Amino acid sequence: MYIRRTLDQHFRAAADHFPVMLVTGARQVGKTTFLREIAGEGRTYLSLDDPRLVELARSDPPQFMQRYPGPVIIDEIQYAPGLLPYIKMAVDGEGRPGRFWLTGSQQFHLMRDVAESLAGRVGIMHLLGLSRREQDGSADGHGPFLPTPDVLGQRLADAAALPLPELYRRIWRGAYPALTRDPGLDRDLYFSSYVQTFLQRDIRDLARVGDETAFLRFVRACAARTAQLLNAADLARDADVAPNTAKHWLSVLEASGIVYLLQPYHTNITKRLVKTPKLYFLDTGLCCWLTGWTSPEALEAGAVSGAMLETWILVEILKSWWHRGKSAPFFFYRDRDQKEIDLLIVQDEVIYPLEFKKSASPGRDSVRHFGALARLDRSIGPGGVICLAESSLPLADGVVTIPVGAV
Repeated sequence: MYIRRTLDQHFRAAADHFPVMLVTGARQVGKTTFLREIAGEGRTYLSLDDPRLVELARSDPPQFMQRYPGPVIIDEIQYAPGLLPYIKMAVDGEGRPGRFWLTGSQQFHLMRDVAESLAGRVGIMHLLGLSRREQDGSADGHGPFLPTPDVLGQRLADAAALPLPELYRRIWRGAYPALTRDPGLDRDLYFSSYVQTFLQRDIRDLARVGDETAFLRFVRACAARTAQLLNAADLARDADVAPNTAKHWLSVLEASGIVYLLQPYHTNITKRLVKTPKLYFLDTGLCCWLTGWTSPEALEAGAVSGAMLETWILVEILKSWWHRGKSAPFFFYRDRDQKEIDLLIVQDEVIYPLEFKKSASPGRDSVRHFGALARLDRSIGPGGVICLAESSLPLADGVVTIPVGAV
């Protein structure tokens, strides 16, 4: 059964203006299903996973374009980047909106090629796994998440209760559509196959990773550090590779839609902020599998339960922006005095601070570092603590508790 994606209406609106649309995201997040569902009749579907098609696209792009002039969906365009200049020529000759719909699950080389060939002609959108609201059918009627009274009021009105066992079941199982649609699908088998057939194949073909065993050690080391400050030297040591190799592999994981690097907020006014990003896995289920958690109960009781909850919340908020076709103006705050704020959403030069807590009754101490934002000389909007509380209550001046179900 198809689950309607929040991106639907925003993609359609953009496709009315751009001759080329590109949906990027990790393998198996539902890019192909999404496009085929909304395409309707009259749009040809082509997968460059098909060896015959990819051979034609690589060896004779002009013939490929003559055979498939559009409207068309070209799946996994990264396997034939040589098509992009010919797509450019086609849309320059006849630039009707929505002629070419593309998907790509590996941005490592793709985005560079798209920027060079299709600048000004392509609308780019990012798709992640199913959001919690997409799974529950409550995503419609909402905009991107912000901790403002009006946005929170709308989200709280239809927020589903998330008891602790159910919350950690979702965190542990993850958000890939195959797992959310089929509760009987073996989660361990799914992720084992995912890593073997998708991650390793894409990395081998597109990023030229020679030692797959070392690369898998590196991926596991990254998973063990979700929601932590990035330390490339530690990752290199754990994977037993050179630091430059670790940095290269990290860029591959980021471009493949596996990890997300949350950048620190800084301005020219202050020089006391830490410049190192924080590392987050974009699917908590994959992250839990890589780190060996065998059940939601063990995960919830374990030492990383807080980090996994922080990762899940951050990614859910990220989906609320990306799945509406918007860039996510996300940062975190950390200075050399160890004052840290989990997330800053910066919109129209206003900073909205958020903390994430695995607590049903966070105290004022949870937001003690919000005051450090005054040094930034920026407008500070309403803030909140996203937590396990059952209702939203005032916590400090301009700060409220936010039930995790309202995300």
